[in-house]
Amino acid sequence: MSELQIIAVVGATGAQGGGLVRAILDDRSGRFAARALTRDPASARATELAALGAEVVGADLDDAGSLRKAFDGAHGAFVVTNFWEPPTPEEERVRPATAREREQAGNAARAGQEAGVRHFVWSTLPDTRGYFRPDDGTPTFGGSYKVPHADGKAEADRFFLESGVPTTFLQANVYYEAFLDMFAPRRDESGALVLPLGFGEARVAAHAAEDVGRTALGIFRHGLGLAGRRVSVAGSLLTGEQYAAALSLALGEPVTYQSVNPALIRAAGFPGAAEVGNMLQYLIAAAPDLAELIDYEQLRELNPSLQSFDTWLTTHLPTSANFSSSAPS
Repeated sequence: MSELQIIAVVGATGAQGGGLVRAILDDRSGRFAARALTRDPASARATELAALGAEVVGADLDDAGSLRKAFDGAHGAFVVTNFWEPPTPEEERVRPATAREREQAGNAARAGQEAGVRHFVWSTLPDTRGYFRPDDGTPTFGGSYKVPHADGKAEADRFFLESGVPTTFLQANVYYEAFLDMFAPRRDESGALVLPLGFGEARVAAHAAEDVGRTALGIFRHGLGLAGRRVSVAGSLLTGEQYAAALSLALGEPVTYQSVNPALIRAAGFPGAAEVGNMLQYLIAAAPDLAELIDYEQLRELNPSLQSFDTWLTTHLPTSANFSSSAPS
């Protein structure tokens, strides 16, 4: 039997990386071995991955030396950075999240090049800035960003291109899980369920969090034929009304879509509201271009178990009684 090819997985205890580790461990072809990278190998999630059969290795995206050791001997590496990781006030002052992501991506790209990694899958997002007008009144962050958690990742693409290591650019979209949290239905004053979303009339791509990892495994299995390509993950591409209709069917209770202007979301005042509002405005403006990126035939080849929204709802939706009657905050 030939030796297994090691896939080093950054962020192995997170949604995307954890999904890839589990997909590798569940893969009956037995072609790959999972090397789970985490800052804390003793954490509960890391211990769980080790019990499932993953090799757990300590590594930190801010420590290039630890990455170099963790990538040693790996055939491929999956790299994801976490914009939303809470910084201390001092960390935010010294190094904003966008700068942190760029530096971490650069560390990973260089470490993989030095270690001889043969294939990167880099979890990135598009640059949103071309979809905003200079005079549209939307806020700008960090001097130049409109949606920092996307724009910073897009800037970091260059590190992988410059590394010379064949790289596939994997793009996540909205998680289905958001419909249990930020995008969950709410009860109005009459007790009826409404789905207040800033999607306008646009079709918005969404997918299960675990399908990012499963698709990443499919990319590694496919090989270098997808190097230099962008793969956009989507299990469904629906309008707000269609998401509401799927929720209605799953809950057995009507859910009415309520279009919310992104400007109102920016003004809502909850942490990150301005960026979320900008993100939703971008999703509306860029909808036709984002839809063009989705190749369902390719996605189903890479991930035969790709879940549609209605299929995912059958096993993940709580009872309608659990939905709050309060407004989003």
